[in-house]
Amino acid sequence: MTKRVPYKSVLVASALLTLTAFTDSAWADWRDQIAPSDVERLAHLNDARGDALAQARARGGKGDYRAIENILGPEAHAVPEQALTGNWRCRQIKLGGLSGYYVFDWFNCRISKAGGGIWFEKNGTQRMAGYLYPQEGMWVYLGAQSAKGEPLHRYSGRAASAGGEINPDDQVGVLVGIGDNHLRLDLPSPGTQESDFDTIELTR
Repeated sequence: MTKRVPYKSVLVASALLTLTAFTDSAWADWRDQIAPSDVERLAHLNDARGDALAQARARGGKGDYRAIENILGPEAHAVPEQALTGNWRCRQIKLGGLSGYYVFDWFNCRISKAGGGIWFEKNGTQRMAGYLYPQEGMWVYLGAQSAKGEPLHRYSGRAASAGGEINPDDQVGVLVGIGDNHLRLDLPSPGTQESDFDTIELTR
């Protein structure tokens, strides 16, 4: 079964999520946007992943379980910005919640420079998009999901607490490397409550 490996990026993020230790401009922008509830989601990423994996093992699900082992098994490593941009094949895996697990088919993703930052976008029946923010070679994702045919939703984050529109599809996560041209985007406690933990595999 999948072993639970050290998650350096999340340990680093958890230590910094008091929102007092960010000094460079990219993280200042991140701090200004994130909602307090999403800080909590990131800080408990490891716990959410462990609980969801236990459900997947106990309850079974749909798709090849070996994909979960191949994605969540490798230890995370840093990814430089120049290795991110371009087109990717990606697939989504949902763990826990309504079913033990669900491994989706492959879709197209793209990471590009846009709006002064690094923009991630996934196509398919469940679309998602948002900005990636650097932290020691790894990346925090602030984005939102939307259904096929809808306009892309935007991360509402802290704007909602200031009277902005609340987006129930808000997502937060951490993007890490798990091999050459092989990435993983982990999304703890998805707001849609279909699952308890989502991960996106990216390869090319």
